[in-house]
Amino acid sequence: MAATLAPTGAAAQDSDTVAQGQESASNVIIVTARRREERLTDVPLSVTAVSGEQLERSGTLELTEIAQEVPNLTLEVSRGTNTTLTAFIRGVGQQDPVAGFEAGVGLYVDDVYLNRPQAAVLDVYDVERIEVLRGPQGTLYGRNTIGGAIKYVTARLPDSPEFKIRGTYGSYDQADLVVSAAVPVSNSLRIGASGARLSRGGFGDNLNLGTENYNKDVWAARGTIELESGPLFVRLSGDYVKDDSEARQGGRLIPGLFTGAPVLDDPYDTRAGLDIVDQEVEAYGGSLSISYEVSDTITLKSITGYREDSSTTPIDFDSLPAADLDVPAIYENDQFSQELQLLYEGDRLSGVLGAYYLDANAFTAFDVALFTTGDLISLPGLNAQTLGDVETETWSIFGDFTYDLTDKLSVSLGGRYTSDKRTSRVLRTTFIGGFSDLFIPNSPAIPIAVTSDFNGSETFKEFTPRASISFKPDDDNNIYFTYSRGFKGGGFDPRGQTSAAPDLDGDGDVDFDDQFEFLRFAPETVDSFELGWKASLADGRINVSLAGFMSQYDDVQIPGSVGVDTNGDGVNDSFIGITSNAASADVNGIEFEGNALVAEDFAGSGSRFGINWSLGVLDAEFNTFIDAFGTDVADQRVFQNTPDITGHMGFNLGLPVASGMVDVLGSASLRSDASQFEVPNPFLDQDGFVLVDASLVYTDDSDRWSIGAHVKNLFDKRYIVAGYNFVAGGSGGVPFTPTLGLEGTLTGFYGDPRRVFVTGEIRF
Repeated sequence: MAATLAPTGAAAQDSDTVAQGQESASNVIIVTARRREERLTDVPLSVTAVSGEQLERSGTLELTEIAQEVPNLTLEVSRGTNTTLTAFIRGVGQQDPVAGFEAGVGLYVDDVYLNRPQAAVLDVYDVERIEVLRGPQGTLYGRNTIGGAIKYVTARLPDSPEFKIRGTYGSYDQADLVVSAAVPVSNSLRIGASGARLSRGGFGDNLNLGTENYNKDVWAARGTIELESGPLFVRLSGDYVKDDSEARQGGRLIPGLFTGAPVLDDPYDTRAGLDIVDQEVEAYGGSLSISYEVSDTITLKSITGYREDSSTTPIDFDSLPAADLDVPAIYENDQFSQELQLLYEGDRLSGVLGAYYLDANAFTAFDVALFTTGDLISLPGLNAQTLGDVETETWSIFGDFTYDLTDKLSVSLGGRYTSDKRTSRVLRTTFIGGFSDLFIPNSPAIPIAVTSDFNGSETFKEFTPRASISFKPDDDNNIYFTYSRGFKGGGFDPRGQTSAAPDLDGDGDVDFDDQFEFLRFAPETVDSFELGWKASLADGRINVSLAGFMSQYDDVQIPGSVGVDTNGDGVNDSFIGITSNAASADVNGIEFEGNALVAEDFAGSGSRFGINWSLGVLDAEFNTFIDAFGTDVADQRVFQNTPDITGHMGFNLGLPVASGMVDVLGSASLRSDASQFEVPNPFLDQDGFVLVDASLVYTDDSDRWSIGAHVKNLFDKRYIVAGYNFVAGGSGGVPFTPTLGLEGTLTGFYGDPRRVFVTGEIRF
């Protein structure tokens, strides 16, 4: 899905322009982290607010890029996809995008929660701001914001007619065009629309199929109607995106264990052979927001949302021509949500009461094909098909209020009660004779066994409180202490195999109760304590945010998969999912963000030099981690997708030139060592690295046009962002052995290489 964005700031800062090196103390950032408009300095939470203006100046093109400047945040394109989002905040997230698993970081577009990660790598255009809320947000944002929340806020329509064209051209034949128009129909009614064509050639090639790898082929559109009449504000918006990019396939990190196929020189190249479905994503949705000011102190608000997406993707795990581990997949998601809020803003008391409802369905279907045989002929082979159909019905009531005890001291209390019902159908069927008719019409494949036929339901109920105390010695300083709790929903493993269930209740047979417990996993919870200080110093020239936190992470859901031998020939020919609440952990850390206007008017009127920075230090350790054999292996497990250190340093030098301003921007972003999975792997795990970006932008004094040159990943660093691992051994002189298939799957997906592009924008 694509959406629209706008102004940006590099850290939890008070002044939007200071973030760009040009701000005055009177220009403050307003956020809605607590569901009401507040100065960022006043919010007793760790929040980073990034404005659309800064995003445009720095050449930011999609949501994942903001992770470079936000501490303890990981945003990546999920393995084997182009638009599925993998998100982790402070060590909490979810890597597997199949139906049945919940994200640990909530993503919101204009306050509408996106229930699934498919089509969630949002393109950045016409954005007001992006807010990143770190730590559990269970009180105000509910289930599945256990790590935090990301709010993508689109720009309000202007009061006067506006027509804007923005174009981008650069490396790998990148050619983007965004056209936006808005017009007031009357004093109270405004309409606007945006259309985007986003395209880029591949960073590499599929040497087997003759297609591009890591390319982009996207069409997107958005329309908005706003009505503002006295105390009433109504906003109706809808968006659509179609992604026809080629399948993003990984590159092998080891030679083929059966054929000896060599590792390719270019990590963006692949020899994947799966082509029975195309990579296609289609997503659309709309929202209706109604706000009515009943009085000076009371506002009523309604937020209605609907979203739907469907996609097909050919995931070639082994990245080789033969069908050694080929997984064509289908994802279909839809959701309806309704939220009602009553906001109160008094002299000493302010807050919100609300109710929320979500009805969602997520369907995933995929074949797991292992057709390669000993003579390397693709004979009609075994295919294990999995269908997971998950219904989610959630309702909750919540409240969060702040009371000023004195002019300097305030307390906040909040809580949310959630009822979360999950109903799952899991059907696994073994075929012989090729891919099923889900992917090949009139397929000759014959079903030979049903290994799972499960239909179960459970309702999970949780109360998530929040409490904080803030001390403000003056308007420019806020010292706070906050406790918050969050939870991520439970469910049933959609890849689970009921025929593999043991006799868990010890009654001498394996019945539905055993299968229910075998596939079921409970919610996980985080209790977080945070002590922080936010300040705007030197008349707004320096803004800082410092926070230390301690979190207790319990009943951690550990999704896993193991190879199984279904036909007794000694070779694993399928895999099953085994998800358990196997672990508990402590997650502690420190985050420091800030910006400073170092100098101004030193090279003519309006000249300026500003810096911004962020630092995240995380200590995440498992206290217990029970493996499939009942052994505590906590000392052998690490947090996935969670560097111990994340850092960012940037600058903005503005110089008046001719009848405009030249901005020179530079940034360096550090991520220390990180593991792709809980079990460290020397081939897949990424060593620490630094990414350097730079931009040169000229803006006319009238703000009617601008032109910029940008370079991303200046030093062309290669770094792994995701991967697949179905091998054992490989270290200490122990040879690799495949755990699924014959070739052994150890493949990696990489972040973007160096890209150079120019942008131009003109407003009418």
